[in-house]
Amino acid sequence: MPPLRFGLKNSGQATTIEALRDVWRIADEGGFDHLWDFDHFASIGADGTARPVYEGWSLLAAIAASTRRVRFGCMVTGNTYRHPVVLAKMAVTVDHLSGGRLEFGVGAAWAEAEHQMYGIEGLDHRVGRLRESLDAMISLWTNERTTLEGRYYHFKDAVATPKPIQKPHPPIWIGAGGDQMMRVVAHYADVWNSAGGPGPDAAREQSRKLDEVCQQVGRDPATIRRSIQHMWDGRDRGKLVDLVGRYLEAGFTEQIIN
Repeated sequence: MPPLRFGLKNSGQATTIEALRDVWRIADEGGFDHLWDFDHFASIGADGTARPVYEGWSLLAAIAASTRRVRFGCMVTGNTYRHPVVLAKMAVTVDHLSGGRLEFGVGAAWAEAEHQMYGIEGLDHRVGRLRESLDAMISLWTNERTTLEGRYYHFKDAVATPKPIQKPHPPIWIGAGGDQMMRVVAHYADVWNSAGGPGPDAAREQSRKLDEVCQQVGRDPATIRRSIQHMWDGRDRGKLVDLVGRYLEAGFTEQIIN
């Protein structure tokens, strides 16, 4: 089993830039393996109040300039929010800014309210869009020219330079839970981030289903690391340690503390 690695995440909502910088410093100097933000344009509380939210990929560029050691990424990027050539170029830029420390987190996107508010298209076909987007981005990162005639995206002899520092490209983390998305994970992911079942037992079962899908598509399940996020209020450390241990026993070696 791969070693246990810890990440730290501050979603960037209802906070300040100064507070975010404090989290980045703690992650970089405190020995965390990776550091994460999130990718949303709005956060609406239960009372209907809109809370401050910063743009996730702009923050990643700032993290690249503010840290020296820790790996980092967005947990996870909403694929429908950007055209794949824009996202691929942003990822390469951040990879270069950081000296090759980017972890590329992506998902199909789920926030219906954001799509409605801003008129973002693609929510109804988000899994298919993610597949095509990943095909396009991987090609842009690794090939001299990219041609893709898909259902959603179209590239014709497209160039993309420079290439990422990391070869063949930054590690791909995919957040997923449903059956369709598990097939996307099996085809493309270096790391699967569980969409968060009700506990370790449910996550273990979800992981078992991913193993089955990998076998169906001819992928060795052991080549995909498993990750989970913990919501922690900073109080009961013993409870957190116990939970970390239970998830590790279930094979989740990448664990992120929110």
